[in-house]
Amino acid sequence: MRLLLATPISPIAIERLSESHDVVLAFDRGVDIATLIADREALVFRSGVTISRRVIDAATQLRLIVRAGSGLDNIDLEAAGERGIRMARVPGESPQAVAELTLGLMLSASRNIGKADSLIRQGRWPKHDLGGPLLAGKTVGIVGAGRIGAQTGALCASLGMRVLGCVEFPDADDKERLGNLGMILSDFDSVIAESDYVSIHTPLHDSTRSLIDRDVVARMKPGSILINTSRGGVVDEAAVAAALRSGHLSAAAFDVHATEGEGVIPELALFPNVVLTPHIGGMAHETQSAIGLRVVEIVEAFLAGRLDETLSTEELVF
Repeated sequence: MRLLLATPISPIAIERLSESHDVVLAFDRGVDIATLIADREALVFRSGVTISRRVIDAATQLRLIVRAGSGLDNIDLEAAGERGIRMARVPGESPQAVAELTLGLMLSASRNIGKADSLIRQGRWPKHDLGGPLLAGKTVGIVGAGRIGAQTGALCASLGMRVLGCVEFPDADDKERLGNLGMILSDFDSVIAESDYVSIHTPLHDSTRSLIDRDVVARMKPGSILINTSRGGVVDEAAVAAALRSGHLSAAAFDVHATEGEGVIPELALFPNVVLTPHIGGMAHETQSAIGLRVVEIVEAFLAGRLDETLSTEELVF
C-alpha cells in the first residue's frame, strides 16, 4: 500500500509500515503535502498539520485516512466523507499521558516551578517569594469529563481535591461513572463559579469554539487558575490575558494554543505566571509507541477487509 505520513509517529511504527508498504515521509520533505499525496492510497496524520479539502481533492487514489490520536478538528471530514474514504482514529491511548501532564501544569502554575527554575539559573535564590497553595482541599472543575477529563479528575481526587465534572449532555450513567472516580457530576456554570482550578478537556467543534470566552472567564473565582490541554480554539486567549493583567486569574497553564508551530510566540508568553508547553500532552514514550502500533494494526485490518470488525466504535470515524 502507498502511504503518506504527514506528521511523525513512533519510529517503530514507521519501521513496521516500511517493511511492507511504500511509505513517503512528508514531514521530512518540507513541502506542501498536497504535492506528495496524488498517488497515495493511505494518509496518516496527527496534530500539527491541516488536512483541508484541497489536500483531499489532490489525493485521487486515497482510500484510507488514519488520525494517530483523537482530535478531528484539523481535517475536513465532509470532504473525506464525500469521497467515500474510510477513516479511523486512535483515541484510547492518550488519556493517562494528557491527564498526567495536566496535573503537572497545575502543580507548576500553583507552586511557581517554571519561574523558580528560571530564577535559580540566573543565580537567584528567592525562596520566600515563591510560595503557593496546596492542591489538597481545593476544588477543581473538569470541563469535558470524557476519557481524558475523567482520568484527570481521578488523579486530582487522589490528591484530596474536590472534583467537579461536567459533560455536554449528562445522564445517569455519567453520574455513576464519575462518582466511581471520586468526582461529582455538575453543570457548566457551577464548575466555572466554584472551582479554584478549571481544567479544559473538550474537543474542538462548532459548539465548543471559544467556549471559555470573556464572560466565562469573568465568572471564574477571583484568584483561580485555568489549565487548557484540549484544543487552543476552545479558549479565548485574549480574555485570559486580560484576566491575568487585572489579577482576576492568578495563573494559567496552556499545552495547546490558538496558533501553533515554529516561530509563534503567544501573547500569554508575556506573563511570568503562565506555564506554556508545545502541545506535548500525548507525548509520553509509552503512549506514542502504543498509538503507532495501533496505526499499523489499522492499516493491516483495512487491507484484510476487517476494518469494521477490528475497530471500536470510537476508533471508526466512517
